[in-house]
Amino acid sequence: QVQLAESGGGLVQAGGSLRVSCAASGSTFSFAVMGWYRQAPGKQRELVAMISTGGGTNYADSVKGRFTISRDNAKNTVYLQMNSLKPEDTAVYYCNAVGDKDLRTYWGRGTQVTVSS
Repeated sequence: QVQLAESGGGLVQAGGSLRVSCAASGSTFSFAVMGWYRQAPGKQRELVAMISTGGGTNYADSVKGRFTISRDNAKNTVYLQMNSLKPEDTAVYYCNAVGDKDLRTYWGRGTQVTVSS
């Protein structure tokens, strides 16, 4: 059974940095796309960034230039380096992955990121 486990969230002051990680386990295949979504209270879940196996990336306009997504294909792990954090980045961050064999979408349970002003 595939599981995605996020880590690295926490509380940081505005202008600070955090790195969140997500490790996939229980799969016999890799993931065509891995990414991060976030959901703030009272808002819909939104895409933050995604990365393909080949390293192609896509970012939400609101995080371009501040966040960097990367992955370690050998470890089935994806990272999100968040710099110059703003209070509006406060949300639960969810890891997302699409299996390259079953094409199913998998989700982690989320990790809280709180940015204080």
